[in-house]
Amino acid sequence: MTKDPDYPSKPKMPVLSDVAKAAGVSVPTVSRVLTSSKYVAPELRERVEKAVAELGYRPNGAARATRSGKRSMVAVLTGATSNYGYAKTIEGIEQAARAAGLSVIIAVIESDDDVAVNSAIDLVLSQPVAGVIILEFDRPGLAAVKAFPKSVPLVSAGGGNRRTGKTPAALLDERGAGRDVANHLLALGHRTVHHVSVPTMGKHSGRTEGWRAALMAAGAPVPPVLHATWEPTSGYRVGKELASRDDVTAIFCGNDDVAIGVISALLDSGKRVPEDVSVIGFDDQPHVAMWRPALTTVRQDFRDLGARAFALLATTVDTGVAPASSAVKPELVVRESTAAVSPATTRPAN
Repeated sequence: MTKDPDYPSKPKMPVLSDVAKAAGVSVPTVSRVLTSSKYVAPELRERVEKAVAELGYRPNGAARATRSGKRSMVAVLTGATSNYGYAKTIEGIEQAARAAGLSVIIAVIESDDDVAVNSAIDLVLSQPVAGVIILEFDRPGLAAVKAFPKSVPLVSAGGGNRRTGKTPAALLDERGAGRDVANHLLALGHRTVHHVSVPTMGKHSGRTEGWRAALMAAGAPVPPVLHATWEPTSGYRVGKELASRDDVTAIFCGNDDVAIGVISALLDSGKRVPEDVSVIGFDDQPHVAMWRPALTTVRQDFRDLGARAFALLATTVDTGVAPASSAVKPELVVRESTAAVSPATTRPAN
């Protein structure tokens, strides 16, 4: 591990005295403006508020906790809490934190606009947290990582096999898993693999990149990516479209819910799974092994992702050293929804 200049020898963050100096007022005056505890003349209030904005000052409970040694909690910043991957990652963080004697607070980032991101950051920094983990699964999470001040120990958790920059990250190698999915279906004799993606952060996800790379490496046709939301109903809509085509024999879905929607649409359209069309999901949610046919999917260990993220944060907080990022490739789990292509169903791919 290398010493990260941001931990702990970071650029000094503005404090009350800096705001007071910039505004040309006393520290108690700044405190009164920020707490609204006493009347402050409008002209003085305006000067203080201008200095706060220009300096980027935030009341920093995390810094106070680190200085005093009272590291009683960590914070999780996330764009959602109920989706499967989010919920299980948070569970992994909570379990690891509890074992270390720390509590966890959670702040939801409503969107990726500056107001929502800064509001969530301010909420976290007002608490005596020792450090922060940001779930980088979506646009709000990505925006929060970019906006978060460098004065507080920070770790991100998300997809990928490596990260540039100084923020340590716990990662799931979705690209490698997407490549495994496509190669599995090609090995079963499918001429190509159609892909239904889920929402991303403005670029193709790692799973989509891996799928495309595997097809290109094999010299297989690369069909256009079809887009769905996170919901099974969107998978059903795309599945009806795919069911109307004779060239579709294998489908890789961006998550398990979409895969179930696609399978339902195929079955309702008279297609058999896997005899006519093989389908693969992503995540390995608990119910998909009991689905009929049992879903072939990619098992992402989100609890482990959360535990790894906490371990990176604990190292950063305790040593001031930025540890190397941690990446694990999710496992392909083969069940009943994929099979060798039948010669009778093989058609030229579009």
